[in-house]
Amino acid sequence: MFRFLSIDGPARAALTLTAPVAMGYVPLGMVFGFLFVQAGGAWWLALSSSLFVYAGASQYMMIPLLAANTPIGTIALATLIVNSRHMFYGLSLLKKLPEHAIARWYLVFALTDETYSVVTTMPDGNRNLMVRIAAINQCWWVFGTLAGALIGAQAKIGLRGLDFALVALFCVLAVEQWRVRKSAVPLWSAVIAYGLIYPFSAQNALVLSIAASLLTAIATLKWAPRFNHD
Repeated sequence: MFRFLSIDGPARAALTLTAPVAMGYVPLGMVFGFLFVQAGGAWWLALSSSLFVYAGASQYMMIPLLAANTPIGTIALATLIVNSRHMFYGLSLLKKLPEHAIARWYLVFALTDETYSVVTTMPDGNRNLMVRIAAINQCWWVFGTLAGALIGAQAKIGLRGLDFALVALFCVLAVEQWRVRKSAVPLWSAVIAYGLIYPFSAQNALVLSIAASLLTAIATLKWAPRFNHD
């Protein structure tokens, strides 16, 4: 497993591919670590969360729940609901997962939104590079968390504007997806689905729009050959 993290040519390539993710993960991880400590949690618990939970938005959600002494079962259920969209990610990569058992299960664990966006722009067949990218992305998040927990809680800095780092990151990833796709259907189906669903169900808009986009993709794959044949 650790050979995926060795600093060789593929590792340098993975670092290059994860550089845009680092620009979002490091500051956002620092904000998480800062807020976690400010809420009364120990720095090592913040670090453990980024190592063993690694769920981004769910980690932010966990802060007020822990501060309110919410039962662990409730927190786990909320995390499951928030991260249910990852099921669609995994299904689309079933045939591309590494053969090595540890590498395969780690990639399943570390398949965040940003990692998924990066690995789906890569050519098929480079499975080891996928694992490297996932591991390096988690390292960015863990580094940010540790820095925020140890330093951010003591520093007199403002956090205003750092939340926009995630928006900027997704903008970069969306542009990269646009550049490697021949069809604009995936992008426009996602934009239209979210725009139509959000006014009626803002809290569930992300999950529902992902489901709608998936159905659109299935319909496109099913009907496109017929149109091409005709």
